[in-house]
Amino acid sequence: MTIITQVEARDIRFPTSRQLDGSDAMNEAPDYSAAYVILHTDQSDDLTGHGLTFTIGRGNDICVAAINAMASRLEGRHLEDITANMGQFWREMTSGDSQLRWLGPEKGVIHLAASAMINAVWDLWAKREGKPIWKLLVDMSPEQLVSCLDFRFVTDALTPQEAIAMLKHMAPGKEAREAEMRANGYPAYTTSAGWLGYDEDKVRRLCREALDDGWEHFKQKVGGNLEEDRRRAAIIRDEIGEQRTLMMDANQVWDVDETIANMRDLAEFNPHWIEEPTSPDDILGHAEIRNRLFDSGIGVATGEHCHNRVMFKQFMQAGAIDYCQLDAARLGGLNEVIMVLLLAAKFDIPVCPHGGGVGLCEYTQHVSMFDYIAVSGSLEGRLLEYVDHLHDHFIDPVRIRRGHYLLPEAPGYSITMKAASLDDHTYPTGREWQ
Repeated sequence: MTIITQVEARDIRFPTSRQLDGSDAMNEAPDYSAAYVILHTDQSDDLTGHGLTFTIGRGNDICVAAINAMASRLEGRHLEDITANMGQFWREMTSGDSQLRWLGPEKGVIHLAASAMINAVWDLWAKREGKPIWKLLVDMSPEQLVSCLDFRFVTDALTPQEAIAMLKHMAPGKEAREAEMRANGYPAYTTSAGWLGYDEDKVRRLCREALDDGWEHFKQKVGGNLEEDRRRAAIIRDEIGEQRTLMMDANQVWDVDETIANMRDLAEFNPHWIEEPTSPDDILGHAEIRNRLFDSGIGVATGEHCHNRVMFKQFMQAGAIDYCQLDAARLGGLNEVIMVLLLAAKFDIPVCPHGGGVGLCEYTQHVSMFDYIAVSGSLEGRLLEYVDHLHDHFIDPVRIRRGHYLLPEAPGYSITMKAASLDDHTYPTGREWQ
């Protein structure tokens, strides 16, 4: 038996604002940060579980405080008791303390904190089993996997019985799809050349470097100034050509009518989608944008700020999105991520998870690999975001080859940071903040 003896929470921040890495129309100078959790255990082999939730600087300490407020729900528990009923565990973590739940419910700082802790439990479980997370999930029976989920509030769209049937339907091809991922990897797009704060020469240089590395899909940040958006889109199109894919991301800065007008203006650059065009909570606004841009061939993508499975359910029921961009650190841990994958499969909506930040690419490689092998069985319309920042701080970082994620092999969720990186970037005492 493995006892969780201590929940350690750390405020980890990277000064990315100094180079404007991650800059966009809404977030001009982010400091990529992580409220980082380490689950210590009583095991002599120093078995630990690691998890994080992503923020962009100030407020990261609030997430850490929320983790500490919830720590007693994990400390002293046996891992085996948790994993024997992961569905019940998830509800306990997100709803078990009604007073803390009031601060959400199932959204905001409390849900971010729960995500870091729940993902740390999954990391611990996968390490104990000696498997990477994607493989732990793929090897589960449909019944076992569905037992890890909480279907409360979504049974009008998807029942446990339907989910089991979907997984059983996809089971026959799992081995072949796993072999395909081992051979070819998962197709991805790069955002690294498209940050809003980069000057035009840097955008050109980064596009050329990405092409040399085999990238076929690129994303551009828009929303600062329409003429600048057009100029930068022309530069990117000039560099990557018409045959490659260009996506655009407005990061929530436009109103509905403004989105439609601006994207009609930008349509000549053939954008594959417009991402987060308006308020991330405006389900009907996204539906209006999708309907009115339909003839232009521009899809609507959103989800990195979607709080929970209920919001995703409504986006899908309302026909408001073409691409589901779930965030593995904003949803309530892997349990809720799996639920959204199943909902997306039910509604036949491609899942293209939000990457970048700190550790999000490390998380989402497992999510997309599992989705393809066991849930959707399709790569059509699916691309996994990649941002070339901060991977060197992880013990098991993502591996990219010719625009594809390679299958992670090490046990766990690939989210364990190097001890020196944690120490150097602890805020405000670490060396990087002196």
